[in-house]
Amino acid sequence: MSGVFTVFRKEVVDNFHDRRTLFSSLLFGPLFGPLMFALMANLIIDRAVDSTEKTLELPVVGAELAPNLMAFLQQNNIEVQPAPADAEASVRDGRHDAVLIIPDEFPDRFRAGRPAVVQLVVDQSDSHASASTSRVRRLLIGYSRNLRAMRLQARGVSTAVLRPIMIEDVDVSTPTGRSVVILGMMTYFVLFSMLIGGMYLAIDATAGERERGSLEPLLTVPVARHELILGKILATCFYMLISLTLTVTLFAIVLHFVPLEALGMNVGFSARSALATMFVMSPFILVGAGLMTVVASFTHSYKEAQTWLSAILIVPTLPILIAAVQSLKPSFLLMAVPSLSQHLLITEIIKNEPVAASWTALSMASTTVMGLVLIWLATRLYQREAILG
Repeated sequence: MSGVFTVFRKEVVDNFHDRRTLFSSLLFGPLFGPLMFALMANLIIDRAVDSTEKTLELPVVGAELAPNLMAFLQQNNIEVQPAPADAEASVRDGRHDAVLIIPDEFPDRFRAGRPAVVQLVVDQSDSHASASTSRVRRLLIGYSRNLRAMRLQARGVSTAVLRPIMIEDVDVSTPTGRSVVILGMMTYFVLFSMLIGGMYLAIDATAGERERGSLEPLLTVPVARHELILGKILATCFYMLISLTLTVTLFAIVLHFVPLEALGMNVGFSARSALATMFVMSPFILVGAGLMTVVASFTHSYKEAQTWLSAILIVPTLPILIAAVQSLKPSFLLMAVPSLSQHLLITEIIKNEPVAASWTALSMASTTVMGLVLIWLATRLYQREAILG
């Protein structure tokens, strides 16, 4: 193994002197993911809080026809404003999130006890306005319910008649468990950052050496080819491990600046959680290093390898996206799927839920086996004479 560690030491030292590699693998990747995640989470939380607490401006056509409704809206932090000349155009152009229209027949129908129609002009394709329009709609529904109850009471009818079944929600989630709604995609950033950490070294190990014309002389040194490629893969693993450590550490820091408490959630990502996350993710280092080396061995230039690997890196992250869309629950069988099992285990870690030792063992075993198979394949590809072409 002396030849492997000699190549490993050489690759690590050489790449520490490469500013591009250092910036991309040990600075850009570990910093970009956590900071971007924290920024997005803060924006989502701020928007959710503002949509319920801030005063909402609502233009109303015919406000004088429903004074009691206007008073109700104003009591609930809605600022009633004069309506624009063209309500639909105003909403369509984005000048207003919504416009409420009170028809002329509203007072007569209201006094007659008949359904009085109001129109809420909205643009459902505008995601930015969805929170505001939902808030106005909820208030209108609430006002209607209040009127219904008052009319029934005035006629001596109990409002309980309209509620033959009452539903009481029993929420078994914990504040840390609810935080998964926002923190669930953290695994994606950790995995992607870790792969970026070793990508440039994996490219340089084959395509970079071939493009510079240094691969053929390198194969003449008194080191077996399998030792040579194993040393390069080990150096890639080393950089991926550093990137993983930096990314998870930074996540543990920045998550304490995400105000999840405003949504009734709590950050349970402690130092212990960070160590557990690194432990669970570490076997995937072998998969990433092996996969990237195999793909790079078929390329002939640094740019070509970079293009292919940028596309290939999406593959390990697909199970995480599928899990998010399908809302997959952890199970023993799913622990056999690399990247997906890591995502599910980290989700349990974030929730501070106990994780079965058998799940962790299967996840780490299956991921390690896949990584070793890819590394073995990389060493076999390095034995080909076509590697020089």
